[in-house]
Amino acid sequence: MNAPAKFSTSQIRSDFLEFFNGKGHTIVPSAPLVPGNDPTLLFTNSGMVQFKDVFLGAEKRSYVRAADVQRCLRAGGKHNDLDAVGYTARHHTFFEMLGNWSFGDYFKKEAIAWAWELLTQVWKLPAERLLVTVYHTDEQAYELWRDMIGVPPERIVRIGDNKGAPYASDNFWQMADTGPCGPCTEIFYDHGAHIAGGPPGSPDEDGDRFIEIWNLVFMQFDRQPDGTLVPLPAPCVDTGMGLERLAAILQHVHSNYEIDLFQALIRHASQLTGMADLENKSLRVIADHIRACAFLIVDGVLPSNEGRGYVLRRIIRRALRHGWMLGVRQPFFHKMAATLSDLMGEAYPELLAALSTVQRALQAEEERFAETLDSGMKIFDEIAARASGSIPGADAFRLYDTYGFPVDLTADIARERGMDVDMAGFESAMERQRETARAAGKFGGGTTLPADLVAQLVPTVFLGYDALQADALKVVALLKDGRPVESIEAGDAAIVLLDRTPFYAESGGQVGDLGQLSADSVLFQVEETQKFAGQFHGHVGQLPSGRLQVGATLSAQVDSARRGATILNHSATHLLHAALREVLGTHVQQKGSLVAPDRLRFDFSHFQPMSAAELAVVERKVNAQVRANHAVEVHHMGMQEALDFGAMALFGEKYGERVRVLKMGDYSTELCGGTHVARTGDIGLFKITSEGGVSAGVRRIEAVTGQGALDHVAAEEAKLQEAAELVGGSAVDVVEKIRQLGDRHKRLERELEALKAKLASGATADLAAAAVQVAGVKVLAVRLEGFDAKALREAMDRLKQQLGDSVIVLAGASEGKAALVAGVNGSPMGRVKAGELLGHIAGQISGKGGGRPDLAQGGGEDGPALALALEGVPAWVKQHLP
Repeated sequence: MNAPAKFSTSQIRSDFLEFFNGKGHTIVPSAPLVPGNDPTLLFTNSGMVQFKDVFLGAEKRSYVRAADVQRCLRAGGKHNDLDAVGYTARHHTFFEMLGNWSFGDYFKKEAIAWAWELLTQVWKLPAERLLVTVYHTDEQAYELWRDMIGVPPERIVRIGDNKGAPYASDNFWQMADTGPCGPCTEIFYDHGAHIAGGPPGSPDEDGDRFIEIWNLVFMQFDRQPDGTLVPLPAPCVDTGMGLERLAAILQHVHSNYEIDLFQALIRHASQLTGMADLENKSLRVIADHIRACAFLIVDGVLPSNEGRGYVLRRIIRRALRHGWMLGVRQPFFHKMAATLSDLMGEAYPELLAALSTVQRALQAEEERFAETLDSGMKIFDEIAARASGSIPGADAFRLYDTYGFPVDLTADIARERGMDVDMAGFESAMERQRETARAAGKFGGGTTLPADLVAQLVPTVFLGYDALQADALKVVALLKDGRPVESIEAGDAAIVLLDRTPFYAESGGQVGDLGQLSADSVLFQVEETQKFAGQFHGHVGQLPSGRLQVGATLSAQVDSARRGATILNHSATHLLHAALREVLGTHVQQKGSLVAPDRLRFDFSHFQPMSAAELAVVERKVNAQVRANHAVEVHHMGMQEALDFGAMALFGEKYGERVRVLKMGDYSTELCGGTHVARTGDIGLFKITSEGGVSAGVRRIEAVTGQGALDHVAAEEAKLQEAAELVGGSAVDVVEKIRQLGDRHKRLERELEALKAKLASGATADLAAAAVQVAGVKVLAVRLEGFDAKALREAMDRLKQQLGDSVIVLAGASEGKAALVAGVNGSPMGRVKAGELLGHIAGQISGKGGGRPDLAQGGGEDGPALALALEGVPAWVKQHLP
């Protein structure tokens, strides 16, 4: 009998896609791990995510049959397998889901027939090893399995509502409380009686004998708010099959970690860590985590302390801690990426394209965590030694806040020692920190309004996109000292709320407008415009003259010069964002911004400082778009339409049903509520003034535009001219002149060192004669004017040769400070220690020092105390010699 065929992981992928392509399916690329159509979803965690809007009827595709291999991640939020990864046979952070889809085309008959055909005829799985489940009322699926496929009734298991409510079943799928839903049928593989566990639906179904490999979901109902099920006019099919589980079966192994892909990664991890046992759990963790980390970075996520970036940081640091457990103390994890690229780059070319970015991002995070991992582990050991079974929440928070230990990493370590973590205490400490941050960030006048006032008001109508001046504006509320009042008098500081306004309220990084509100006998100076409760524009300022009351009518005039300068910087920020993504990679995402009239500041995700060359390229690209003089188009559309239009949605941002999209040629498309130029050419000139770090994984660029950029260039030219005059040249040859000065400086330094050495050589000959005899040992303690530490050490070496058995102290004095060197040579060694002697002297001159028994260094203050200390050296030596 021939041995059953084995299929490589890559062959399984291609077999699946070729099979369904032959059945009329369009092969669709994997969607990114970061969902492009749902800012509220942390990660793509199943194959259906990219088709969600199709099932909901919000999107139409050009095809009705599709198949794909979807990259998925479950390591955050509700779907979080991180704690179990490496310790079980089938838990992973990253996995691949094979899926075929029907959007109102074929249904149960074809889905079931094709699944059986692929499993038993293409991959040759024995039919007697397969078992299926159906929803207990889905007679159609039951009969198709029994009559069309020929599965014996004893291997068809009906699963009821086993989760405590109607339709709450392992075999009934629903997207939400209402909407598309339907029964599903699952195909299981029986690993054999030698493996513990029972069939699905039995008391011991959680064992490893029967493994689910394929789930076929039949969306045939629309669930109503009252719970009733209405048949869908066009039923759909949604199937999913885990590649790793299937590969284990087709490669005749039990654990997913034994398949070819994982074994190659584990072998490389073994080489990097020196751990020869390929079944070691830490090697499994490292092999699993490199897939999740690499593909997250490919899809634009970088390590950070929030959102998706924090999930990535947790996974990286968990892998690094397992490397640390295996004795690795140098960066190693980033080296795994090349092997992963060799294994998966053909299936996912985007991994090949981003390999360098993946490696650099991982290495930067490794180096960052290495600074605190050792010390953090020592602190954990101290905490664990005094804890009684549970790590206190406050200590877990200290490990997180000070040493960068994600709490699930602390929990991992605790579990290995039979302990747990006081999660309630940890969350309490985290909340205290959040409260502190919130309190520190509040605007002094308060950006909230009394609830009863909010209930009375209508959101402010903003006129400022089209005008900087407006009349007949009604005062709808006044606040003084944070409380609503009916009127304000001359000299009062207050906040004025209008029904309409041309004043832009600070938001989206853009500063608020300044200007004036006025009437016949009233002048209110607007010093700041803030957005209150997210929808009311508050004009913060002073009333120099007159009396203002609720209900009054005012005219408004925005400071046009200030707004004009501000919009240049805001539009330039959009071009800068696009240029950074083009030059550095699509992992670049905005992390914060300030758009002021005199400058712009842009914070973005990136894992290392930008080089001068990169900054120059970014600046050139922005200015190229400025010169292109694109029209700045504003579009209002639905959120999904905006995403389809190419606008980026940021995770965690809340958007309304209608959004404002700003488009600059084909270069930049962003959601933005700010004010902007009419054409990019209005920006005039863009000039970067600085680039630096803000926090781990976040960089900051500051820049100027328009007249500010011209002023900056003029100032730089003035500095260049001044430098040229100082070096005796012109602006044209200033670099060469400075280079010549640098060469001359180095040459003079070498000559000076040579003269010092010659002087010191002569001086030491005279000094040797000044040594005194103490118990047969020559003792010398002298002060040398102008000698630095290096010169003192050189003099010490020569004096030891000249004096033989000796104890020597040299003090080099310069600008009120003293450098000390103490040396012991020959027979006194062992009896007199240079470190003790130097410490004795340094203590008398407000200094410190130390070193080896034969040589020590230190320093202190020059002055009378130094002379007395040196005079006392012979007596000190005599006390320490027998």
